[in-house]
Amino acid sequence: MSGKIIDNVTRSSGTIAPTTGGLSWESAVITASTVTVEGNRGYYINTTSNACTVTLPSAASIGDQIILVDYARNFATNNLIIDSNGNKFQGETDAFIVDYTTNAQSISIVFSDSTKGWIPVSDDAVTEAPVAPATQRAIFAYGDSGSLTSISNLVNSSGVVAADVTGVGTARAGLAASSYGGDKAIFGYGYTTGDVSMTNLVNNSGVVASDVSGVGTARNAPAAAEYGGDKAIFGYGQNSSSGANLSVTNLVNNSGVVASDVTGVGSIRIAPAAARYGEDKAIFGYGFAGGQLSVTNLVSNSGVVAADVSGVGTARHYLGAAAYGGDKAIFGYGDTGSKVSLTNLVNNSGVVAADVSGVGTARTEIAAASYGGDKAIFGYGNGGSGKVATTNLVNNSGVVGSDVSGVGTVRRASEAAGYSYSA
Repeated sequence: MSGKIIDNVTRSSGTIAPTTGGLSWESAVITASTVTVEGNRGYYINTTSNACTVTLPSAASIGDQIILVDYARNFATNNLIIDSNGNKFQGETDAFIVDYTTNAQSISIVFSDSTKGWIPVSDDAVTEAPVAPATQRAIFAYGDSGSLTSISNLVNSSGVVAADVTGVGTARAGLAASSYGGDKAIFGYGYTTGDVSMTNLVNNSGVVASDVSGVGTARNAPAAAEYGGDKAIFGYGQNSSSGANLSVTNLVNNSGVVASDVTGVGSIRIAPAAARYGEDKAIFGYGFAGGQLSVTNLVSNSGVVAADVSGVGTARHYLGAAAYGGDKAIFGYGDTGSKVSLTNLVNNSGVVAADVSGVGTARTEIAAASYGGDKAIFGYGNGGSGKVATTNLVNNSGVVGSDVSGVGTVRRASEAAGYSYSA
């Protein structure tokens, strides 16, 4: 017999609360693709990396209970499959497929008898996921003011930029930056007299730490974004010593530790931009590889980069990008062969919209960051008459505001990131 039971939507009405008091819980979180479970036990199943097939015991007694919990809220990405191992499941034979595909689902099943077999007494999802506080402040740092610099400028939760703070770390330009750990930031890579792979961490008070020896291929003009709620990813760029554009990526854990190179996915390129979207995913977009590009690459909440998506909007490089509105993103400004101020909004599914006519001074080598919980700011860059300190605020609907007179040293090729849960 063949068939499929999806999320057990056909179970009889009424919910019996699971009686967990007599159960023992498996202490180790299950991450394998297969596991055989025992009666009267509970299991945490982590399907972040792969689907998991759970084989039920072949010998079961009336009243035996098993609870399976979506440990990492990933059943929708990698599903939970139940193999009833010769017994029936809700009266259907073992030839049927029992497939759970809802994030945050907890399944409690009880063995009845040989007629109905295992019956779910609860298979509900916890819909209210915990949500981290939103990032409130931002920091612009580093860049080329005529000479390389490491100065920084803090941005408060209202989007007001503060005066220069004396720089920490090696002065450089052409780097990337991202939030990480929820309320901190990291600056990484760039060029000095040559390309570097060093990083500088920023604590939740906006204080920049000294250089950390780099991990991964030294390069300039990469991009970076937050993903997974509290981690970051650096990607793409150029290694000047070889003259090669790159697509390698480096993941950053929630302690700010950079991992080794991951073989790149998508078009190799220099000077793309990147931002978080959909609360826990990221998007790389645009760049230059023998010409301006408009391709994008989505990043899953596990940091896996997907293949190229055909671009929407005007191809360009040396633009900026930031999250806004809680779960959306915006790309803005850049170089098409001439400086532009147009923008492209990204919805919470990672779909890029058509060009929006630009607001503010057209410029390239610009930086952008989230601030104020659900807004964004573009700042600095190379304008029509040279380096500027101009900023443009983006409201929580993705509307870009007019130029705000710059604060701090004018410069190009700086970077920016959000930090701090405190307003």
